[in-house]
Amino acid sequence: MSKTLSTMAIGLLLLVGSTWAQETAEEAPKTGWKNELVGGVNLSQSSFDNWSQGGEDNLAWQININAKFENDQEKTNWINSGKLSFGHVKIGDQGSKKSVDEIRMESVLTYKTGLFSPYAAATGQTQLTAGYDYSLDPRVQVSDLFDPAYLTQSAGIQYKPSEIIKTRLGAALKETLTRNHPRYSDDPDTPDTLEKTRVEFGAESVTDLEKKLAENIQLTSKLELFSNLQSAKEIDVRWDTIFTSKISKFIDVNFNVQLFYDSDISKKRQLKQALALGLSYNFME
Repeated sequence: MSKTLSTMAIGLLLLVGSTWAQETAEEAPKTGWKNELVGGVNLSQSSFDNWSQGGEDNLAWQININAKFENDQEKTNWINSGKLSFGHVKIGDQGSKKSVDEIRMESVLTYKTGLFSPYAAATGQTQLTAGYDYSLDPRVQVSDLFDPAYLTQSAGIQYKPSEIIKTRLGAALKETLTRNHPRYSDDPDTPDTLEKTRVEFGAESVTDLEKKLAENIQLTSKLELFSNLQSAKEIDVRWDTIFTSKISKFIDVNFNVQLFYDSDISKKRQLKQALALGLSYNFME
């Protein structure tokens, strides 16, 4: 009997030990790489033949690719993200026109020290193909690949009160690079010189918000502010907000609003919004 009890006791200890180890493993923070790559395509088309109420044939398409590669360790967090959006629209007999074109990359390395953590970051933004001003006849080219290109490097303190929102504030260096379109980089205070590169030193603030509003609705918003030391009253603003509703595994609806203000380009704020229904596929998660 004692031998049986001893065997049962050892078995019970092994079971408890195994359960405790399993719970401890589950409770331990997960470290390492977490990768995500999502691609989507949106398509809209209308055709008319002897339609008494009028209308023009039209075709619009857009491709979106979003990537995120995060290496989360006990003391450090390194997030690399990228965004590619490109699309065209064709109405009637008019030629095809670009509707959206954006390449954006960001890398943020954070050293975890608690609620406030030091960070270093680098971002880059440009476009794929030439852009035109169609309000003029003939059209006038106003941008091209890496023309302009915006690069920003910053370092400072990140504040992360929850998993939903985080914000960072630090010193930043911003470069605007051009080739054939120096209107984005030219200094109006030097009329005798045409600058193709502009370098600004100042302060940068970036706030990221990701919140699940419902089971199938996701809100993602990024607010970026930059102010150089020469004109602190002139703050560059870039606010990008996306509402994503997942209808099924492969179909979703996206509503995107972008607000942009840079007094070096225009004294008025710029606003763009897009509503799209299309196919989406997660290549990696």
